Amino acid sequence: MGIKITPVVATQQAPESTGFAFVLTREAIAQSIADLSTAAAVERQSRAALARARSLAGTPGAPSVEAQEAAERQATVDQAALVLAERRLSATYGRNAPWKGNYSSPELAALASGESKLTRVTFPLGALGAAVPAKLRLAHLGESQSGTSFGSDSVWSAPADASVPGKSFFALVKGSDASEGERLLARAPLGAAAAGVVIPFAAVLISGDKYWCYIEEKPGVFARTEIDAGIPTDEGYFVTDGIAAGARVVTTSAGQLLARELGASAAD
Repeated sequence: MGIKITPVVATQQAPESTGFAFVLTREAIAQSIADLSTAAAVERQSRAALARARSLAGTPGAPSVEAQEAAERQATVDQAALVLAERRLSATYGRNAPWKGNYSSPELAALASGESKLTRVTFPLGALGAAVPAKLRLAHLGESQSGTSFGSDSVWSAPADASVPGKSFFALVKGSDASEGERLLARAPLGAAAAGVVIPFAAVLISGDKYWCYIEEKPGVFARTEIDAGIPTDEGYFVTDGIAAGARVVTTSAGQLLARELGASAAD
């Protein structure tokens, strides 16, 4: 029957909470950065003009009182515009972003150029504690179960999403193939890691709305064992009960074993 066996090894895995992420488009980020850069340049220019006017005070080339007052007024207006641009960026992308206080940071430049992606992640109410997750695991929607996930580089609190009740975060992602505007699955670890084994996706069958795998109890004798598929990983399902480390799991032709057991054809 072409049966192949894979012994499972002991490992540890933290339980995870699942949410959804949205990859923000860089156009809005680039526009915010451009507005901030423009405001900063104008503020520098008006501040320099005011400094020149003050330095000439009492000299033959000093500007009139009205001109100096106009320079002071313009410097105040431009300073307010710069503060507004900074606050708008902070309000939109969070007060604790990695570039906090440094708007010429490489993180912002990478986001504007598309080298990095910014995702907005929302988890259901009560799914996470008060703390911000140190790292998130993201995966494409609709991808096969064996598809590899990718991790976030930075995570920080985001303003609440008015359209989806829950707790929201921003997550910075580097070097992924996620597309702008794409929706992703997001997983965050919860609590301490537990001991268990990972059952490879190739070994898992669905029958009667339950998940199963076959364990070789002795040469030529296989037992179908139900597993809990509540904790998927990149390689398979992490289970803590029912299957011990070292168990010999059928990873090829498990479907044929099920067909033999249930008396159905392999095609069925």
